This record gives sequence, structure tokens and C-alpha cells, in this order.
Amino acid sequence: MSLDTLFSPFSLKSLTLPNRVVMAPMTRNMSPGGVPDAKVAAYYERRAENGVGLILTEGTVIERPASKNEANIPNIYGEALDGWAKVVAAVHAKGGRIAPQIWHTGIVAGQGGYAPTPLDSPSGLNIKGDKIAEPMSEADIADAIAAFGRAAGDAKRIGFDAIELHGAHGYLIDEFFWDGTNKRNDKWGGATLGERTRFAVEVLKAARAAVGPDFPIIMRLSQFKSPVYDAKVAKTPDEMEQWLHPLVEAGVDMLHCSQRRFWEPEFEGSDLNFAGWAKKITGVPTITVGSVGLSGEFIAAFGGEKSSPTDINALLKRLDAGEFDLVAVGRALLADPQWVKKAREGRLTEANGFERSLLGSLV
Repeated sequence: MSLDTLFSPFSLKSLTLPNRVVMAPMTRNMSPGGVPDAKVAAYYERRAENGVGLILTEGTVIERPASKNEANIPNIYGEALDGWAKVVAAVHAKGGRIAPQIWHTGIVAGQGGYAPTPLDSPSGLNIKGDKIAEPMSEADIADAIAAFGRAAGDAKRIGFDAIELHGAHGYLIDEFFWDGTNKRNDKWGGATLGERTRFAVEVLKAARAAVGPDFPIIMRLSQFKSPVYDAKVAKTPDEMEQWLHPLVEAGVDMLHCSQRRFWEPEFEGSDLNFAGWAKKITGVPTITVGSVGLSGEFIAAFGGEKSSPTDINALLKRLDAGEFDLVAVGRALLADPQWVKKAREGRLTEANGFERSLLGSLV
């Protein structure tokens, strides 16, 4: 397959990319005290100088008491903003484009002895359905929405090229979407998926108000939750319409559709993957992601299974057909800063494989 489409330009509002490759957000937990340092800047700089079209940073958390579940996940408020400004400058100096993933981990339990409180969630339920906290109050919800808006505005102010809101994988925004974690009977809940989009809609409105009409807003979504990998937010195409249309109406410009394996169809009777269905339903550009460029899939890899480089012909065929617009690469770019350069030069067999030990350093 030709690489022409993968390495063709892409534009969205104020954002122009030299190619269709996106660095997927991957939590590194290596920002001391929540502030990204020179090592973090150099990590992203290496991807920019080797041709990544758009870098999506690891998740950066908003200003809430328990917005993260590990101590060294980076913040996107306070002192951390100066650190991120240096990251942005380093990436831009190499001709790169970069957007922060703006995040709140919700009720996901703390790790490594880090256990801030009070936890935020729509109904106080963890992913297994156990009640471990109190539901968010109206004041809590309003403060969280405002914090997302401030983070978006600060991201634009310090020079980021776009933002991504993390609405996937069982974290706070996703907890409002999913009927397994949102049991509220007020305006923030409801029996239908359309009703349960309200929190995300208000977050998007706050972000849009903060960044203006021409600054791109991406939202990452998933059906699966960790570790409930067979979960479905939208069980049918009709439910997916209820889910996605309000987000687009509220101001999202692109949907980043997370799957464990990009090649798997989303619904029976169609070969379209999640990103393909999202684009078909909404008409907005989409990003596909899920085990691109390496053998195996990311859950098994993070569990210890080694991954080797694989060809991307199946991916290129779908991209050429217009099923989705951009391709996010995770483990392959974590392991090899030169992955994009090697892909362009037809040298993917020379790319580094992935093994779990790489999670302990910033290559």
C-alpha cells in the first residue's frame, strides 16, 4: 500500500498538520509533583523532530482535589503551566504541533499509596458497581466544569495548538456517559445515553467559551472501560447518534475513538471500526487508535507480552478509503521516537519493539 495518504497534510480550523500520524496520549507518571520537567520536554521534542504530525500529551489533570490517581501525573494548572510552556516551546522549535489531553481520573482508585479525597464521580460507584464515595454535588459538578474550562483556556494561552478532552476509559467524563456508573436521576443522569451526555456537553461548552471558535477541540471516547473490556456505552448505531450528536453540537471538532484493536468492527453488519462509525454518524473528522504498528495489543503488552513491529497495510487501506482521518500510534512511538521517520522511509521492520520495561523511562 502507498504511504501517500498517511503523509498528506491535514487541516482543522487553526491547526495544520504535515501528516496524519498522531502520538497517542500515554500516561508516564514522570512529572515530579505534577510539574513536567526538562526530561519530559525532551521526550516530546524527540517525537517532534522525527516527524509526528500531532503530539497528544499524556493526560494532564484539572484543578480538583482528587483529579488524578498517581502523584506524578502532570497537572495543567498552577506551577505546571510554566513547565508545559517549555514543552510547547521545545516541540515548536522542531516544527511540531502539540495538544494536551485534559483529564480527570474520576473514581479510579489511587495507586502507589497516593489516595487523594474526596473522589469525584456521578454516583460514587466504581467500575465494578461498588459504592466507594459520595456522588458529586451540584457545586462539585459546577467546579469541575469550570476547571475544565480554565485548563482549556490556559492551554491556548501558553501556546498549545489544540486540546483533547479525555472522555474515555472509565474516567470522570466517561463515568457520566456509562449507565454502569451513572445512576443519577437528576439532570446529570437519565435512562438514555443522550441524557447522560449532559456533563460532557457542559464541559465542551466551557472549553469552547475559553478558547474561542477557531481553536480545535478533540474529545477521546471509548466503549470499553479498564478493566471492563466488553463494556458498551452505545450498543447500537442509534445509541451512538444519541451519544455523539450532542458533543458535536456543543463544540467538539474531532473525535478520537479508542479501541483495543483498530481493525475490529464496531457493530455487526458493517466492517467500519469505531472511528469509522463516528465519522459516518457525525461527519466530523476522526482519529483511530488501537494496536497500530506492533504485534499483539496494548493491554497484553502492558501486562508483559513483548510486541514486535508489524506492517500497516490494513491500516493504510482503511485510511485511503476515508474511514477515518488520522491515526494515533501509542506503544510503537513510546518505544521508538523515530517510528514516523522509519515509516516514511519504508523501514518499519527496523523500528524498536515494545516491552514493559520501557514504561519505566522516557526514551
